[in-house]
Amino acid sequence: MERDEIAELLGRVALRERAAFSLIYQRCSAKLFAICIRILKDRNDAEEALQDIFVKIWQKAGNYAGDGGNASAWLAAIARYHCIDRLRQRKPPTEELDVAGELPDLGPDPEQHAILRSESARIDSCLEALDPDRAQAVRRAYVEGMSYQELAESFAIPLNTMRTWLRRSLLKLRECMDGNARPEQG
Repeated sequence: MERDEIAELLGRVALRERAAFSLIYQRCSAKLFAICIRILKDRNDAEEALQDIFVKIWQKAGNYAGDGGNASAWLAAIARYHCIDRLRQRKPPTEELDVAGELPDLGPDPEQHAILRSESARIDSCLEALDPDRAQAVRRAYVEGMSYQELAESFAIPLNTMRTWLRRSLLKLRECMDGNARPEQG
């Protein structure tokens, strides 16, 4: 369909001529549907959007004031903007508030909190019994996530020495946590 013909049909649609509207639909719906599919990526949604787009074309045909050279672009713009608006209106899937209120609390219960606090106190006690540099290296490695290389640079010692510090410190911590012995200094 030539662009001049689309512009002429739009002028007739502005006068509420149903035959002209039918011709625009027949000749342009495939192209506009392709735009809808490309943007919305869902066939059902694209079909609904196409219906809405043609309602807009019917209602706004009088707004087209082109020279005939860009009537197809005007129709494509209506389709693009409508689909973009539909995307903006989509909401992420969420559950109803009532359903969310019935979800179980997966966090620790009061008894588990007490156990965790007790374990935390035991770990702190065992870490305090280590040499301060070794305890600090263990905290930085296993709490802060520092690498062996970063720790070795931080303490200005060779990498293998840092590995030895951590291995021996963890063994002493395990002994302390098992209740067999308190870690020795050093």
